[in-house]
Amino acid sequence: MFDDPVFALHKGGKLTIQSTVSLTTRENLSMAYTPGVARVCEAIAERPELACEYTWVGHTVAVVTDGSAVLGLGNIGPAAAMPVMEGKAALFREFGGVDAVPICLATQDPDEIVAVVTALAPSFGGINLEDISAPRCFDIERRLAETLPIPVFHDDQHGTAVVVLAALRNAARVLGRDLGDLKVVICGAGAAGVAVTKMMVKGGVDPARTMVCDTRGVIHRGRTGLNPAKAELAELTNEAGVSGNIAEALRGADVLIGVSGGSIDEAAVAGMTPGGAILALANPTPEVDPTIAARYASIIATGRSDFPNQINNVLAFPGIFRGALNSGATRISDGMKLAAATAIAQAVEPPTAEAIVPSPLDPKVAPAVTAAVADAARRDGVCR
Repeated sequence: MFDDPVFALHKGGKLTIQSTVSLTTRENLSMAYTPGVARVCEAIAERPELACEYTWVGHTVAVVTDGSAVLGLGNIGPAAAMPVMEGKAALFREFGGVDAVPICLATQDPDEIVAVVTALAPSFGGINLEDISAPRCFDIERRLAETLPIPVFHDDQHGTAVVVLAALRNAARVLGRDLGDLKVVICGAGAAGVAVTKMMVKGGVDPARTMVCDTRGVIHRGRTGLNPAKAELAELTNEAGVSGNIAEALRGADVLIGVSGGSIDEAAVAGMTPGGAILALANPTPEVDPTIAARYASIIATGRSDFPNQINNVLAFPGIFRGALNSGATRISDGMKLAAATAIAQAVEPPTAEAIVPSPLDPKVAPAVTAAVADAARRDGVCR
C-alpha cells in the first residue's frame, strides 16, 4: 500500500507555514516581534478593522470539518478527514491565492461546532465549512452566517450548486433550449441536492418542472416525515405532485443531476426524453455510468477527471473567497453565487457537448470569478 505514489505524495502532509519576512538581522527581529510588534497590536486594538491589512486575516480562511460526510467515504471522523482538508487548502492557495488552514474538529455536535468556529473566527477572513453531513450542515452554516461578520460558505452546498448552474446554462445553449423549458430531476436531497435545487431556481430553472428524489422516492407536498430542508423543497418544486420512485420522476425528463452517491438503474434513465443531459456527479462512481448515459443523453458530465465535463468545485470556491476577501464582503450573497456561475459559464466560448464547463486547471477561471464576485458584493451592499 505504501508503495502507492498517492501515499508518497501525501507523506509529511501537503502544507507548510512559511514566514513572509526576513528574520536574519536584529533590526528585522525587533520589528517582526517585540518591541516593534506592540505598536501594531495597539493600533488594531484601537481600530480592529486594521487586522485585515496588517495580519494574515485579510487573505486567510479556515477550512472546517467534523469528518461526518467526507467525499463519498461517509462519517470517517476528523483524523481521516485531514488529507481532504489539506488538499482543499492547497487548492485555495494554488487557484485563488488564498491561504487556508485545515481545522478538523473532534465533535459532531452542532452547538459545539458553532461555538468553536465562533471562537476561532477572529483569526480568519472567512470560514469554509466542508464535509459536514446534512441536515446538520444547514443549521450550522445559518447560525454562523448570522453571527459572524465574515463570509461563511459551505462548499458542499454552494460550490457544487454554482458549478452545476454554470454547466446547466451551457448545456441548455448546446441543446438549443431555454432553462425555463427544461424538465429537471435531482437525485439526492442532502447538502448538495438542496443547494443545487435552490440555485437552479434562482438561475432560471422552472421550479414547477423540477423534481427532487431521495432514498424514499420523489419529494412532494403530500409526503410525511420530511425534515425542514426537504419540506422546503416540497413546497418549492414538483407542482404536479408526482410521487413514486426515481423512474417516475425521470419519465420525460430532459436533465438528470445526480448528487446522491447512489446508483440509478438503466431502465429508469431510459425513460428520459432522448438527447438531453445527464450530470452524474457522485465520486468515485457516478450514479449513471457514462457509457450507459451516452445511450440516452447528448451531454454527459461527471465529477471525475477522466471523462469530459468534470463538475469540480475548484472552479468556484477559490475565486468566490478571493472576490469576497478583496471586496471586504461580510457574507456570501445569492448575487455573488449567481455571478460566479455566470463567470464560469462564460469561460467556455462557445460551449460544446464535450465542454460545458472549463477545465479545473484553466488559469482564466479564478480571476474571472474573483472579479465577478467582488462586483456583485458591491452591488449587493454586503461590503464593509
